[in-house]
Amino acid sequence: MTTKSVLSATEQKRQFRQAALLLEISHRIAAQDSLDAILRTLVEITTNELNSERGSLFLNDPDTNELYSRVAQGNIQREIRILNTSGVAGYVFTTGEGTIIQDAYADPRFNRSVDEQTGFVTRNILCVPIRTAKGEVIGVAQTLNKKTGHFTKADLTLFEAMTSQGTLALQSAQFIERMNRVRQQEMEFINIVSEATADIKLGSLLRKVMGEATRMLNAERSTLFLNDDKTKELWSEVGQGLESMQIRLPNHVGIAGAVFTSGKTINIPYAYADLRFNPAFDKKTGYFTRSILCVPVINKAGKIIGVTQVLNKRGGTFTNEDEARLRAFTAQVSIALENAKLFADVQNMKNYNEAMLESMSNGLITLDEAESIATCNAAGLNILKVAEAQLLNRPAREFFAGANEWVLEKLKRVGETQKSEVTMDAGLEVGGEKLSVNMTAQPLLNADKKRIGSMLVIEDISSEKRLKSTMSRYMDPGIADRLVASGAEILGGQNVECTVMFSDVRGFTTLTEQLGAQATVSLLNEYFTLMVDCIQKEEGMLDKFIGDAIMAAFGIPVAHEDDADRAVRAAISMIRVLFGWNKQRAAEAKLPVDIGVGLNTDTVVSGNIGSKKRMDFTIIGDGVNLASRLESACKQYGARILISEFTWRKLKGTYRTREVDLVVVKGKTQPVAIHEVLDYHSDETFPEIIEALPRFRNGITLYRQKRWDEAIAEFSQVLAYHGADKPSKLYIERCKHFQEAPPPEEWNGVWVMESK
Repeated sequence: MTTKSVLSATEQKRQFRQAALLLEISHRIAAQDSLDAILRTLVEITTNELNSERGSLFLNDPDTNELYSRVAQGNIQREIRILNTSGVAGYVFTTGEGTIIQDAYADPRFNRSVDEQTGFVTRNILCVPIRTAKGEVIGVAQTLNKKTGHFTKADLTLFEAMTSQGTLALQSAQFIERMNRVRQQEMEFINIVSEATADIKLGSLLRKVMGEATRMLNAERSTLFLNDDKTKELWSEVGQGLESMQIRLPNHVGIAGAVFTSGKTINIPYAYADLRFNPAFDKKTGYFTRSILCVPVINKAGKIIGVTQVLNKRGGTFTNEDEARLRAFTAQVSIALENAKLFADVQNMKNYNEAMLESMSNGLITLDEAESIATCNAAGLNILKVAEAQLLNRPAREFFAGANEWVLEKLKRVGETQKSEVTMDAGLEVGGEKLSVNMTAQPLLNADKKRIGSMLVIEDISSEKRLKSTMSRYMDPGIADRLVASGAEILGGQNVECTVMFSDVRGFTTLTEQLGAQATVSLLNEYFTLMVDCIQKEEGMLDKFIGDAIMAAFGIPVAHEDDADRAVRAAISMIRVLFGWNKQRAAEAKLPVDIGVGLNTDTVVSGNIGSKKRMDFTIIGDGVNLASRLESACKQYGARILISEFTWRKLKGTYRTREVDLVVVKGKTQPVAIHEVLDYHSDETFPEIIEALPRFRNGITLYRQKRWDEAIAEFSQVLAYHGADKPSKLYIERCKHFQEAPPPEEWNGVWVMESK
């Protein structure tokens, strides 16, 4: 037999054996019922046939661009994942070319860290791509450490043939496993949605939704933000992985805000590489955010009601499948969220109403259609001097009998007319005692305007309440409270320190002539409402209206450490509110209104002053008169707010002020420094005020030193900044007057006010 014949016979024998091997692979793989079993069988056959120590087979995951393999560790199947571009396996997968590496540690593609972790020493490697019939690479197979000799090209060819033999089975097993996983996920999804949407309480629903979202996407934590339409904020009461806390942020800020405003999903694989990510919360909590998936929560009407955000997918980044699942999940739970939110709103309103009813000083009783007493608040029980058990579920005719039958008559008329019945200062006998009450009976109607019962509101106006009600008709309610609490000791008069305010409308006579009677009354009512609100916000006491003027005091009846500041803040607020009102009036083609305000702090006499027929709680004294003079002086100095040196010294806050003069008011001999408050000014109403004020102060100093020319220069510079500054014009006139008629040597800069 020739050598050629021997080789031919050997080749035929090799080919026959290879065909038998491939057939065996097909039979053995066909007998397996899972992807794990197919992987294990292929690795076992190829390792034995190639006479190597160890083998592995990696399949590509197109969703994550990773190669994965499964290995058994005891009874647990562990999945190993690597990027499909790293190491020897990544090289073979990306190039599609099999490779033989005879010295692993000498090859730069080899990752020796695996050996270092396991203690295994890799000498040589045979790695081939796994291809489909169409030539698509779906994974790689590798075998390590040939037991005798080195891997050859024949080994490479055989390895490729063996792996190709199992490709179809691998694809089929992958498809079946994927379908089973999808089916399992769908069943889990149905169970998750069913369980989550069964809850109606918002807090526990949020916890369930976030817990399921975290588990479903294999994430570290998640947060569901709902939009607050009133505050334009996204808020969350519950954050998975966070301690119980409420997070609030503007609904246009950060990743969540971007998703809420755009309605588009955002999937960020690397948070710190995205400029929209705000790392402040990470710094505050010590948490490190790697990846973010955020989707809008849209209700059935198509309105975005919030966003769901999940962080840090375990083992990789969030996939397109994760996006789809989270969108589907939020779409299913959005209705439950809205229902729970509505339930929470209703519950909060119920609690609010109950708390409000219990805090009322008036008694409130409700009756059902059969006129049985259904509810009664604490004040009602106290007024009627009964316990709940003695009152509730009793017919009204049993409780309101005898001298109180008039209540039943009121209820009967309400039932017949469906209109309220009000009874003032009526007698109600309770426990042998006669009370004076104001009572309102009114029908209770449902949403369809059908009567479902009645309600009684009882106001006890006996003793202290009667006294307070009477006094409140002619004095401030705060004074009435003080009088009731302290008896009559305040009626005889007291010396108290307070800050007195006078304000007056400029050119009121001209306004009335142009407006007429009805329009004048309308203007005053609107004006007084705005001004009194400013005074009462600072707890000032409105003393009286004097025509178009207002007199008020701060420090009566209750004193505060900062009454002078309260008065100044109120005056500033009055001017600012007036500016806003005038803009509104201008838009309506109405005349503007201007005012002057004078403030003075002094000890005055307060008390109930008047005759037996008419009395008012008010204040009198020189301190009151000075405040009135300062209000009048506003016209002379072109100012809107003037305060005395006594008020200026009491101020605890910082305000923009300037001393405008040293004056002796009419009827007095001692000079008083007066200051103008300028805080209400803007750049538009007083340009370059910061530069102007030092010049004005220098001008005042030079004026009092009789250095007329230099003073005029300083005041002129102020006018260069603000040409409408009346005090500067006034001082220029005075300086020119004194240049022509110099004052006596003893003159000290004091100006005597001749007018009131």
